[in-house]
Amino acid sequence: MIDQTTLLTYLAILLGFVFIPGPAVLLTLARATRSGTRVGMATGLGIAAGDLVHTLLAVVGISAIVLASALLFAIVKYMGAAYLVYLGVKAILKRADTGLVLAAPSLNAKTAFRQAIVLEILNPKSAMFFLAFLPQFVNPTNGSVGLQLIILGLLFVLMGLLTTILVAVSAGQVSRFLQRNPLVLRWQDRVVGGIYCGLGVRLAFTEK
Repeated sequence: MIDQTTLLTYLAILLGFVFIPGPAVLLTLARATRSGTRVGMATGLGIAAGDLVHTLLAVVGISAIVLASALLFAIVKYMGAAYLVYLGVKAILKRADTGLVLAAPSLNAKTAFRQAIVLEILNPKSAMFFLAFLPQFVNPTNGSVGLQLIILGLLFVLMGLLTTILVAVSAGQVSRFLQRNPLVLRWQDRVVGGIYCGLGVRLAFTEK
């Protein structure tokens, strides 16, 4: 089972991920602002369903690697750390796009749900993120790797879903705030980028 310190650290990092305007939040906001709260909530549910798929794929793949070789698992973790640092630097350097909220077409809840699932499942960045992020908090000596990954993945999905639902319900106010404060988007990239880089550095200095 995941130790308490690791779990608390993971939850603290999740708060940083889900409660600032990332891609999932901005997509939900765009849909809710354009087509209403119901469509925004359907978008959030679709993103959550897609993330569940990524969690299951990560569990199967990483668990198989651990069973095959502890060395391979270490290699995957270090590759994941390098990828997180890459994402972090990229997020810090990129310029914020504040036009997303106005760009989404109007659609119904069923279509929004289906589109969100497909977009999330087919997003290679999401797949790589789950493969890179979740293993950073897994310790094979703490028991079943698969169970640890499932717990971590479900916590990520639940917190993300809660955030997108809150955004969908308060879409109007959130949209107006972001349009008046475009620097929020720029700084959220820097904050998330710093978290990514920090995770990568943490792994680099972790003793075997």
